[in-house]
Formats: sequence, C-alpha cells, structure tokens
Amino acid sequence: MAKIQITQVRSKIGRPKKQKATLEALGLRRMHQTVVHEATPQILGMVRKVQHLVKVTPVEETNDKK
Repeated sequence: MAKIQITQVRSKIGRPKKQKATLEALGLRRMHQTVVHEATPQILGMVRKVQHLVKVTPVEETNDKK
C-alpha cells in the first residue's frame, strides 16, 4: 500500500479538542514534525479533518529486498 508523509505546518493552539486529538493520534506532537503512515482510509480521514494544519506528500517506495 502507498505511504504518505505528514508534516504539521500550523499550530494546534486555539484549535478544538477533536483537532488536537487527531494530530496526537497521527503522531504529531510539535510543529514541523514529520511522520510516515500507510495511506489507509482511516489515516486519510484523519488527515482530511486537519488538512488546514498539515502538509501531505506521497513517499516513494524503494525495493530494498535482497
């Protein structure tokens, strides 16, 4: 499955509790922190709820199998 890189680019200060909780669930705890997740429907739904606070980029898959 494809992977996406999620970076927090705006502060969660002054945001509703649900948005803060969504950022925490994604693993984002501070500004400019980046996490990589599988692009599952659950993750994409969470990203959509906080799309104004994050930047999403696809991750290139590499075949490192030897």
